[in-house]
Amino acid sequence: MPIVAHSGLPTFRTLAEAGQPVLSAKDALTQDIRELHIGLLNMMPDAALKVTEQQFIRLVGGSNAIVQLYVHPFTVPGLDRSAEAQAWIDEYYEPFDKLREEGLDALIVTGANVSNPDLADEPFWEPLGEVMAWADEHVTSTLCSCLATHAMVQQRYGVRRRRLLNKRWGVFPHRVVDDGHPLLLDTNSRFDVPHSRWNAVSSRELREAGVRILIESLDGDFHMGTSADGIRTVYLQGHPEYDRVSLLKEFKREVDLYLAGEIVGAPPLPDHYLTPAAARFAWDHVDRAGRAVEAGHPVPPFPEAALSGELDNTWTDTGKAIFNNWLGLVYRLTDHERGVPFMSGVDPDNPLASL
Repeated sequence: MPIVAHSGLPTFRTLAEAGQPVLSAKDALTQDIRELHIGLLNMMPDAALKVTEQQFIRLVGGSNAIVQLYVHPFTVPGLDRSAEAQAWIDEYYEPFDKLREEGLDALIVTGANVSNPDLADEPFWEPLGEVMAWADEHVTSTLCSCLATHAMVQQRYGVRRRRLLNKRWGVFPHRVVDDGHPLLLDTNSRFDVPHSRWNAVSSRELREAGVRILIESLDGDFHMGTSADGIRTVYLQGHPEYDRVSLLKEFKREVDLYLAGEIVGAPPLPDHYLTPAAARFAWDHVDRAGRAVEAGHPVPPFPEAALSGELDNTWTDTGKAIFNNWLGLVYRLTDHERGVPFMSGVDPDNPLASL
């Protein structure tokens, strides 16, 4: 949120010139403060539905201690659901038609599990396109996560993700490549980001399509960018919302599939995630468990508690800073009337020019 320049202290002007949000005392007196309404389009499968919901709501809530934030979870048709998951959605999620009528200030779109090589063949493709087309006209900013980013850059720019030979899985070092963008204000210039995917879109393709690239891994893998206007759509390929143990739980699921004979070969460890001692411990477990299966003996339990004590979280602080900047920009740009994406005087094609 902006600092109020309530005196002639030169530091206020210096900070404003450096890109820090600073509000004049006159503007502060006339500012009409209201809450923000944020949609959460959750397309994750049943096993990850609730935890993804919690991760994003926690990241939103942990990034700002002033503005009241209302998060409205919803989903789209075309996703297979168990009776239990559908009951959860029916009780706690809101219909898109209701949110469309009432309006949103910002929108977060999660990833999803897919079964087709071409995302356009997925049953959620058209409903997602409908939501995004509405958001383009009525929502100040939309943030896409991982698979949602892959879907939207295909829909909007014709950029198709490519299959990787090996899974991009682990915690990878990244760097800011556009430090003048307000979404990156007061973030570290280098930090880690978790990734977990078999597919990728490249910075080169996105840049050529007109996406503004903000963050890449040290080896050039795309993580974060925006639409050409700088804010209407934010694209993420990594997972700043992940918990400290998210990748560990995913590794456990992969090990269970291997032991059940559903995948061939022991899964690799997530890169740059476990300490060397923990990695040896994990491999020892996989070896013992595999041999127990071969001998028809009971499988030893996965040592989740022991391994979780060897994990570091090196990404959440930067994720919170970026979400705080994102919500701060939405707050400064959106109209006082809910459902109107920009206040008077803001150019929808170049919203950041008004700041």
